[in-house]
Amino acid sequence: MREGLIPAVLGTLVTASAASLLGSKYKLAAAGALGFGLAHMVLGAIDLVEHR
Repeated sequence: MREGLIPAVLGTLVTASAASLLGSKYKLAAAGALGFGLAHMVLGAIDLVEHR
């Protein structure tokens, strides 16, 4: 399995679930989870590009 694929996929899942929570009463927690998900997506993408 390519290095960086797991963080990229997990980041996508966390970002999608956090985006669905933005309309609820947990906006602050959703915004934090959205940031963590986006960070994992970026770091996973960097690993994927770096280890071709």
